[in-house]
Amino acid sequence: MRADAEAIAALHAAVWHETYRHLAPPAAVAALTEARRLQHWQDMLGEDIPGRLTLVAEADTQIIGFMHAAAPQEPLFGERYEIKHLYVDRRLARRGIGRLLLKQIALMLLARGHRAMALGVVAGNEPAIRFYEALGGKLSGRYTDPGPLWRSDNLLYAWDDLAAFVEPSSGG
Repeated sequence: MRADAEAIAALHAAVWHETYRHLAPPAAVAALTEARRLQHWQDMLGEDIPGRLTLVAEADTQIIGFMHAAAPQEPLFGERYEIKHLYVDRRLARRGIGRLLLKQIALMLLARGHRAMALGVVAGNEPAIRFYEALGGKLSGRYTDPGPLWRSDNLLYAWDDLAAFVEPSSGG
């Protein structure tokens, strides 16, 4: 998986800049470069830390989406596992890739004995908010993510019944 770091970093930087260029402070946008993301992903994928889960979606051997989950650090998450990253190539948006990644991680979490998951989405990121709500995510709180470069205002969306989320009839 460490071999995927470069492709994940490139996709992460591209989608992040497109998404947050009008939400984040200019200094954060300028600082969060592909090179910085590459170092982050090399570190993340190079360490074998129990509980971390990273999934990629591929098409024609190219990474077109990825997701990363781990135990939460923000107390508001409670017992819910945290989805820390979910990014899909903008050119392939609305094709079910994000939904598939979320369902796959939910299945993995269920297999590991977890019953709930949640994620933080930056307030103002309306496309993501609509996406999570369409998948049955419930607004469960608000917190400030201290981040390394930007203290962002985040909304917590949760799925408190992963078994229902992954069921085909759940609408999720």
